[in-house]
Amino acid sequence: MAHVTGDWNPLGEVFYRKFEIYTMEGHWKQKISEFPKSKIAAAPFGGPIALMKDNRASDSGVLARKPDIFIFSSSGKPIAFFKWDSGQLLNFGWSSTEDLLCVQQDGTVLIYDIFGKFHHRFSMGQVARDNEVIDSQIFYNPTSGTSGVAVLTGNYKFYVVSNVKNPQSKKMADVMGLLSPPSCWTVISKDRDTFIMLAKDRSIYVVDPGFSQEQALEDTNGACIEMALSFDHQRMALFTDKGDIHVYTSDLQRKLCEFSTNSQMRPKQLVWCGNGAVVAYWENLLLVIGMKKNWIKYNLESEAHLAPEMDGLRVIQSDVQELLQEVPVNVANIFKVASMASGALLYEASREFQKKSQKADEYIRLIHDDLPNAVNQCLEAAGEEWEPNTQKSLLRAASFGRCFLTNSNPNSFVTMCHTLRVLNAVRDFTIGIPLTSTQLKRLTVGVLIDRLIRRRQWELAMNISNYLKQPESESRILTHWACFQVEQKRKSDDQIAASIKSKLGDAPSISYSEIAKKASEISRNELAVKLLDYEPRASEQVPLLLTMENTEAALKKSIESGDTDLIHTVLITLLKNMNNQKFLLMLTQYPVAQNLYLQYCRQEKPASIEDIYYQNDNFQELAACNIRSSYQQKAMEKKIDLLKSAQENFTRARNEFAAKATEEQRKLLDCQQQIEEKHNLPFVGLSVHDTAHKLIVSNLPKLAESIRKDFRIPDRRFWFLKIDALGSKGDWMEIEKFSRSKKSPIGYEPFVHVCLKHEKPFEAKKYLGKVSPEKKAKVHMLLGMYNEAADFAFQQKNEDDLNQILRVCSGNKDLVAKIQNMKAQLSRR
Repeated sequence: MAHVTGDWNPLGEVFYRKFEIYTMEGHWKQKISEFPKSKIAAAPFGGPIALMKDNRASDSGVLARKPDIFIFSSSGKPIAFFKWDSGQLLNFGWSSTEDLLCVQQDGTVLIYDIFGKFHHRFSMGQVARDNEVIDSQIFYNPTSGTSGVAVLTGNYKFYVVSNVKNPQSKKMADVMGLLSPPSCWTVISKDRDTFIMLAKDRSIYVVDPGFSQEQALEDTNGACIEMALSFDHQRMALFTDKGDIHVYTSDLQRKLCEFSTNSQMRPKQLVWCGNGAVVAYWENLLLVIGMKKNWIKYNLESEAHLAPEMDGLRVIQSDVQELLQEVPVNVANIFKVASMASGALLYEASREFQKKSQKADEYIRLIHDDLPNAVNQCLEAAGEEWEPNTQKSLLRAASFGRCFLTNSNPNSFVTMCHTLRVLNAVRDFTIGIPLTSTQLKRLTVGVLIDRLIRRRQWELAMNISNYLKQPESESRILTHWACFQVEQKRKSDDQIAASIKSKLGDAPSISYSEIAKKASEISRNELAVKLLDYEPRASEQVPLLLTMENTEAALKKSIESGDTDLIHTVLITLLKNMNNQKFLLMLTQYPVAQNLYLQYCRQEKPASIEDIYYQNDNFQELAACNIRSSYQQKAMEKKIDLLKSAQENFTRARNEFAAKATEEQRKLLDCQQQIEEKHNLPFVGLSVHDTAHKLIVSNLPKLAESIRKDFRIPDRRFWFLKIDALGSKGDWMEIEKFSRSKKSPIGYEPFVHVCLKHEKPFEAKKYLGKVSPEKKAKVHMLLGMYNEAADFAFQQKNEDDLNQILRVCSGNKDLVAKIQNMKAQLSRR
């Protein structure tokens, strides 16, 4: 056990340990030696390290205009290098998503990925630009997991962007009497609230967008010259010019600890180790201070940079990187000297069992009642250990203990084995992500896979995804790999498309359109089209093809999909971007699209339909459009011109009947117009029948006769029309005269009907004698002359008419008897 506890140091009731996690790679050592005063920024959760030559341009603290920026993994393995080519760089740091945030003196924040590729920028506001930024901080919100930027301008105003993903600059309240830079300041972000704490002389101010308040601190001697906020933003450490460290809750309402360092020299860094200890760093000296005034001193052999973590502190030096952390409770219970914890006894039992000693049984008997807790302690301790051999021995002890348990659930054991395998894989020097199990729980496996993807460690990410059975991550990994392949300029489009297809296949979760979009963004449109051919969803293909202005391909894909909404989307886009003639010409090659466009035009753009029919030489439909348009016109000349065009188009379509009908309609309009002009009566728009009818009603019988001859109205139709018109005007003498003019081609029953229609039974009786015998029964019934109707029905031997009269006159006994007798006589015949 000596090797496990050899680097432990007591701090009150707990232990702290500092152990090496990496021997830094040679390139890191070389750059550190070249730039002894380099500025370093390390991302949390075992993230990358950015290094920049600290070549001050002046006493203002502004860095050189074009410094070199190097990015390394935590193990010192080089990842990227780029030369700064923008404005004067003031500060830089990492976001929670491992993006490098670079703050310029003009208030512009530039964002780069882990490989030094520029993504985008945002500004802290016009006021920051006008007054220039003299100091800045990049902070982390432990609740939401977002990152923000705060700046101090030359007129001593604070501006804050709480979330770099949604950059909205907010001005903080002015601090009364702040006419020079504060001695120190930091940003506290809790939930949705962000405020600044700053020190000026002996005063502490808390500032948010609405107010600035001075906080009174009890028992604090001297001015605060350095402050440090714990990782969870719950505690605040203040270092005074008297060399004292005061620890408060972050709202400064309760004092937790006071410690004198006996050094008035300002530390190079004042940070927290987890949330339980404050660490002050001077040259070659590390001082760890507990909350009960206990302390540990570490001597360092070289310059160091401290990177706080949620459960520890990374100490980055030129040759090694170490992790300083509080020894986890379960590890301490198992390995501390003379421990009688159940986990420690189970661990000893496992060791004795491997020696084949009977003491193993004695240890097991001692902890039999607490065996489940002992197994759990060994499992948790294995997760907190760094060395694989120690992990194995603890897992072996847990497995040994489980043998004595009944109904033991193996899930926790299996989960820990999986977790350790993943942790050991990402901690490897070639990957360089020194995560602890506590950090992994907070970060989640999904986020870890995303970080591996961004590092282009696709194989390891895929192995972890498969190992932990997380198929939802597979598409993200393969898509990112494919997008990276698209960016490779040394390969041809065919090679890249083939390699992506062979690797990704037809997996349903893969979006080839997303990969094609990446190709389009870097102006590889031919490759994008090839990749879209692998995309099975037309709804994903078509929008991108339209974006790339590959309109004909977009139209083909939409038609093949059978999705009418998608076809309409393409058509509307084409209509906006293409010449109308070219658009209509292209539609002739795609009948489905043309028919849908016709439907669209009928509802939205009726005037455009004629262009389509003309383009297709569809004279029949073009003539129909002319006719519809003519009826929508008010001006007679336009009506007649459109009808003339319709007649010509019907002739071209070889529809002689329609052409003749159109000609007659045009002729009718001419006649109607002339009648209107002469007699000042409205006729335009009436049919031939209605025109003749109205002429008779208007006492213009000669014109009606002219219409009959010109438009060849049949005699039967004209007789019906004329007697109805004369009846409408009540000219019964003219009707009688008309009935005598010649033999009626329609008979005389219609005369009776017209008279009865206008309630003139006397006039109707004049025509009874002229009605044909077979219809006399019916007309007598209409006049209510049921006896006569029965006699005529009997004469015609029409039993149906007798039955009809019988139904109507069921209340007349005499007539009923008469009809019954007639029916009997007819039946005997």
